[in-house]
Amino acid sequence: MQQSNSGNYRDFWRQLATLAAIFGAFAINVVSNVFPLNGLSIGEISNTLFKNVLIIPANYAFAIWGLIYVGLFAFGVYQALPNQRDEPDLRKTGYLLVIACVAQSIWVYLFLSRLFALSIIAMLLILLPLIAVYVQLEIGKSRVPRLKKWCIHFPVSIYLGWISVATIVNVACALYFQGWNGWEISAEIWTLIMLLIATALAAVIVIQRRDIAYTGVTLWALVAIALKHSDNSMLRNTVLVLAIVLVLTTMINIRRTQQERI
Repeated sequence: MQQSNSGNYRDFWRQLATLAAIFGAFAINVVSNVFPLNGLSIGEISNTLFKNVLIIPANYAFAIWGLIYVGLFAFGVYQALPNQRDEPDLRKTGYLLVIACVAQSIWVYLFLSRLFALSIIAMLLILLPLIAVYVQLEIGKSRVPRLKKWCIHFPVSIYLGWISVATIVNVACALYFQGWNGWEISAEIWTLIMLLIATALAAVIVIQRRDIAYTGVTLWALVAIALKHSDNSMLRNTVLVLAIVLVLTTMINIRRTQQERI
């Protein structure tokens, strides 16, 4: 009985820490936009210091953070319910999401402070725990109740999808700020290489896990990049081809899933 109570307390503190970390990350994000450190918000830094970094998507793409936080709130509330306290999958994830949310808050400070190289470390501390959560939950591989899918699986997929893209963008910005010349390879070619990697990763995930949420986020970013650089025909057309390939890959796998369920 004593051991059971001890386990319940640990689960309770995990639930509380997860909920607090999510709301804390949201609060810091709001404050950083209303009262930006050093006078410029994250978006303003992107549009000024990094206006020539081709992999940054159009401004509207960052509206996805609204969806990410709605998903995270759903995750936080769902996992904090008393009947979810000893849920095996949530126990396995432990404090990984807490680490990701805390690292996100640190990233905001580092990026606004122009410490772009250090911000890559913070970004990795968001990305790696999210990958671990994704794997532990077996997203796309295990069948779960609809409510759990909407409140746990989809939020993690969307968050991870965007952070996967954001990590590439963050590295590109840091290298640009340091004056890296790309080994004499043009910025367009480097951008296309990075986007090809992101597209290939999304395609692998939709094929192996049939995770439409993750793939949809990558598609969202690709279209936003193509629209931002509509005057650059090579970049625009190549990115649109990647987006079309990703859509077709997704549709084929959706069709395959439907056939398997018949």
